[in-house]
Amino acid sequence: MKHQITPYLTFDGQARDALAFYEEVFQAEVIDIQSFGEADFPTPEEANDRILHAKIKKGELLVMVSDTFPGNPLEVGTNISLVLECESESEIQHLYETLREKGKTLMELQDTFWGARFAKVKDCFGVHWDLNYTK
Repeated sequence: MKHQITPYLTFDGQARDALAFYEEVFQAEVIDIQSFGEADFPTPEEANDRILHAKIKKGELLVMVSDTFPGNPLEVGTNISLVLECESESEIQHLYETLREKGKTLMELQDTFWGARFAKVKDCFGVHWDLNYTK
């Protein structure tokens, strides 16, 4: 893996407010913010202003943030996942297969519009993992 595990916080339409709050609390900087409306895939009108992906950073502290997609309700306890940035195609494939073996696939391993292979898996202990390999 390339880095430490990164926490990923998910909100139900409050991501912008959360970013502003954490920016103030941690005296950090919001970086790489993109809304669903700016993304290169079909999005319902009501999702255009929701946050698809953002990062907040201060020094070595990095937290990723997003909103849920409309129709995907947020369940308390599943609003945080851990991001692993993989170093190779074989590494992401191995992690994907191993974590889902006794767990559950939440999003199949696939190529994405942001130029990566990505999957979302819940392991046998209920931990949500976001696996990313940037090509």
